[in-house]
Amino acid sequence: MTSRHEFHASVTQMQYNPAERAFEISIRVFTDDLERGLSAASGTKISLEKGKQDALMEKYVRSHFGYINAQKQPKPVKYVGYETEADAQWIYLEMPYSEPFSGGTMRQTILTELFDDQVNMVNIKYQNQKKTFVFRKNQTVQEISLQ
Repeated sequence: MTSRHEFHASVTQMQYNPAERAFEISIRVFTDDLERGLSAASGTKISLEKGKQDALMEKYVRSHFGYINAQKQPKPVKYVGYETEADAQWIYLEMPYSEPFSGGTMRQTILTELFDDQVNMVNIKYQNQKKTFVFRKNQTVQEISLQ
């Protein structure tokens, strides 16, 4: 199966919601690529058009996305759900974060197991700070700091 587009990318938006004391996270991934990733992970052909795949989606995202704070504590990520928009899927997560955000270590490996050219951009907004991090197959874990 050939890809319908010439590049492999995802965009993750992480925006801090002070009222909820949590990061609201959305990950945009091309549907055809995500179906290949879910199919490879589950060992069976997955079509997101044929019904919800929340359990499989949650398992896949949890195995490819994570955050450890500056105190070396893994932060729990709550899977909220996903929806289709044109040729892409939006996956929604929430990460409670009550302490001041002072950086840490992030892992963003979505689809890097399938595509050597996969690029995962992560945009983090915390209070009045904003920064973008780029994850690739050879750089799937990075130190995160807004300084």
